[in-house]
Amino acid sequence: MRFLLDAEQREFARSLDGLLASSDTPAAVRSWAAGDHAPGRALWARLAEAGVFALAVPERHEGFGPLPLDIAVAFTELGRHAVPGPLVETVAAAALLDRLGDPDAAAARLPGIASGKTVASLCLTALGPYALDADAADTVLVVDGDVLRVGAEPGPVQPSADPARRLSRPSGGTVLAEGPAVVSAAAHAADVATLATAAQSLGLGRALLTRTVEYVKQRTQFGVPIGSFQAVKHRLADTLVALEFAEPLVHGAALALAAGSPGAGRDVAAAKVTAGEAAHRAARTALQLHGAVGYTDELDLSLWIRKARPLRDAWGTPAACRARVLTV
Repeated sequence: MRFLLDAEQREFARSLDGLLASSDTPAAVRSWAAGDHAPGRALWARLAEAGVFALAVPERHEGFGPLPLDIAVAFTELGRHAVPGPLVETVAAAALLDRLGDPDAAAARLPGIASGKTVASLCLTALGPYALDADAADTVLVVDGDVLRVGAEPGPVQPSADPARRLSRPSGGTVLAEGPAVVSAAAHAADVATLATAAQSLGLGRALLTRTVEYVKQRTQFGVPIGSFQAVKHRLADTLVALEFAEPLVHGAALALAAGSPGAGRDVAAAKVTAGEAAHRAARTALQLHGAVGYTDELDLSLWIRKARPLRDAWGTPAACRARVLTV
């Protein structure tokens, strides 16, 4: 089976790429890591105007979706440009509110998410105690068992391998809903988050590979570009093959999720582990072939390298995803 994007989806990806390429995302990432959210929120507004967050919101609440494949297309570009913020958590929160079966809760929050006015963070305690960028979010949702709380306090920010991923343990909040509907909605939200993270990883890996290829053409040893060395070619080829293998799995998982396939959870997990490990391989390749300069904060590429492992483990570690593939 072939998973090919249509002309409209390819144009959407190109438009997002152009928007983000002109937005100086490295500066926004550095500001976000330092706790200055203004540049990131300005970029968030531009993404909202492009319709990114509306893809997760149904039409009855001023969105375009839910459109899992288009979400995957968008998040591949967001990963390619290392856009900071709780992007995944916001679309996952939209998915949760849409599936919750509470019209008032959905009507109160989903239009804001679609328009970009509401930045959301989501914590599913079954997957871990932390919420991403809760200190920057307008709405913090926490699912603990079959209880959904809203308006939780973010708590102090914890250190992270990626300084732009600001993690905290939310506490408190008002009970919004409880019961089996919360459990079902949270499971769907986790699948959406896992898919979006897989797409982010795919875009991140492609950006790392592209920049590394450019670098090895310029750096020389013994009077020739290091890219001419067979060992370097093999390392880059292996990275490319891993990313190429991951892409159809991401798109296939999006189609399965859109169709409500019984095996969608397995497909999403397979896409996540494959894309996450491909991006991690791309980061290790980039670091090795850039040498010592790859460790420096001054090199913009280091912002991408630092994201690979946290993304690989977010919303399902490789071990957890493999276990799900085998059991679902």
